[in-house]
Amino acid sequence: MLLLGIDIGTSSVKVSVVDAVTQQTVASAQYPDIESPITALQPGWAEQSPDMWWEQVQQAIHKCNSTKKYNPQDIAAIGIAYQMHGLVLVDKDQNLLRDSIIWCDSRAVELGAQAFDKLGHDYCLSHLLNSPGNFTASKLAWVKQNEPAIYDRIDKIMLPGDYIAMKLTGEITTSISALSEGVFFDFKNNSISKAIIDHYGFSERLFPGVQPVFSNHGGVSASMAQQLGLKTGIPVAYKAGDQPNNALSLNVLSPGEVAATAGTSGVIYGVSDELTYDPQSRVNTFAHVNYTSQQKSLGVLLCINGTGSLYRWTKNLFGSSVSYQQMNEQAIKAPMGSDGLRILPFGNGAERMLNNQQVGVHFHYIDLNLHTPAHIFRAVQEGIACAFRYGVDIMRENGMSPNVIRAGRANLFLSDLFAQTFVNATGIPVELYNNDGSVGAALGAGIGSGVFASPKEAFNDAKPLQLIEPTATAAFEAVYQEWKELLNKQLKTK
Repeated sequence: MLLLGIDIGTSSVKVSVVDAVTQQTVASAQYPDIESPITALQPGWAEQSPDMWWEQVQQAIHKCNSTKKYNPQDIAAIGIAYQMHGLVLVDKDQNLLRDSIIWCDSRAVELGAQAFDKLGHDYCLSHLLNSPGNFTASKLAWVKQNEPAIYDRIDKIMLPGDYIAMKLTGEITTSISALSEGVFFDFKNNSISKAIIDHYGFSERLFPGVQPVFSNHGGVSASMAQQLGLKTGIPVAYKAGDQPNNALSLNVLSPGEVAATAGTSGVIYGVSDELTYDPQSRVNTFAHVNYTSQQKSLGVLLCINGTGSLYRWTKNLFGSSVSYQQMNEQAIKAPMGSDGLRILPFGNGAERMLNNQQVGVHFHYIDLNLHTPAHIFRAVQEGIACAFRYGVDIMRENGMSPNVIRAGRANLFLSDLFAQTFVNATGIPVELYNNDGSVGAALGAGIGSGVFASPKEAFNDAKPLQLIEPTATAAFEAVYQEWKELLNKQLKTK
């Protein structure tokens, strides 16, 4: 029996086919080979076309099928992971009404701040576990306020993964986890938040039916099955945001366990069984994939908007003639601390961990006679690692103190230098696993379709590839403290 996982990233779509018996990847494919565009019609805005995602999903599945390593007719269930918080709107005929306002878009920050004040900080934090910020609810409020003709035609609102599931099945569903990431869910009343609905003037009819994360979200339609070489009716049995899914794929399911990723954005994601929140809403709490009303499993998420995206930007400007691996090899040649070069890596929208300020990327202390591309490549990795340390300290303030962090050997964690710098900056060992989001989504489909009795069973055989322990925390602490002082000075100018 085979399982298909789809991971809808900001940069590209990846799919994997996994053997349910061995839990091994049979084939994988990514589309496109270059990073997908983000449309920024105004500073701080960020949009992508859901039809672009759908085209990429189809192309990735065809590309995977073309490997001939499996029979697509043997695929028994589909799982979907997706970039979180994006707003997708369709009319009664399931036609798109506009491009998606994606996760790093900052246009709704002020609307979220007004809702936070109007509803009351204590109420929002105790019931929603977050400030409304620039999450999906506030994005929808922006559409209502600024694009009323579009708003009036909305039949259903959804997240990116819901849209792809709809294209596959013709059905639209949501989950408690999805509602919570949009800040639509009231954890105390265990229901869609009436306070948010009433404050923004939304109708509950806009929301799809609520299903468990691990459940049947619809069967693949006959037309889509024929187009993609699949069996008609196989279920989409799992849908989750990319960070809860990354945690699932790393077997991070129990209180105190922590996952990290450094893709387009950088995330630390820890699991808690308490309705906890950060008083400043710098870290955010959502329902984890295994959340139920009886088992309150929560994901505490810290996000840095631009990690891999900064490294891509750096490559385009300073390393266009070399590969990422060659950039990493050059970075190792520069000394720790990059001979004084410091970089603040905050250029991808409002940063929640910095109280929704748009700080931007800043290069400090460039010496035109000393610094080379190698210094820049290393300083970028060190700056990102310092941002992770800053975020981990916020999580520590909120009672989460991990003894180890699990991460997939992917994206920036492919760099030995970055992985070691991350560990030295945070002081926390990292276990690296051979995982990725599309494989996690495939195994999630196995859980949702009953192939596995529980999430733990799906990942019982997962073993770390490598344990990285701190080697130079004292030496790097001086680098971090100087970096932090520069950040604090920059924050005071805002």
